Amino acid sequence: MPGKTSKSQDPDQPAEAPHYHGHRERLRERFYGAGPDALSDYELLEMALFPALPRRDTKPLAKALLKKFGSFAEVIHAPETRLREVDGIGDASITQLKLMAAAASRVAKGEIKRSVALSSWNDVIGYCRTGMAFADREQFRILFLDKRNQLISDEVQQTGTVDHTPVYPREVIKRALELSATALILVHNHPTMVCSITLNHAI
Repeated sequence: MPGKTSKSQDPDQPAEAPHYHGHRERLRERFYGAGPDALSDYELLEMALFPALPRRDTKPLAKALLKKFGSFAEVIHAPETRLREVDGIGDASITQLKLMAAAASRVAKGEIKRSVALSSWNDVIGYCRTGMAFADREQFRILFLDKRNQLISDEVQQTGTVDHTPVYPREVIKRALELSATALILVHNHPTMVCSITLNHAI
């Protein structure tokens, strides 16, 4: 959970701030009228921060976040400590961003589970990138598959440091037998290398 700050020091709620009702309404109209693709990354991030910052112009903050982290995905998956380095970010903003990151991960998992099979490595990489590419610690993750290559379970087996995570083959095999998996995809990320993911397939 994000750390608590006193009300007087909370950057999410400045003491005095004008309303931006007109600008927000125009963004909402474009979002619903023309669709999400009609909005830039910073505009989508603006809208995502509306609930956390009801009395504040979110455009400068959205642009500052994108400048620091590079993309919408990197913003929502950024570690809390680094988010707090951005002037204007407080508990409510961090909660909102982390909620979006969790939602994106759930959606990705749901799409894979509804699909007939993991049909290509690009599909697998896209799925894994959503959940772990921006993690600040190395993870060893396992995708357990059935005989039709459908996803049975996606589990983080170990979490390590920024450049190392232990792997225990006995635990991997034990879990595969428990789930009656016929194939495994072993995944680990490289936090020191931007968005780098390594995949290995085992039968």
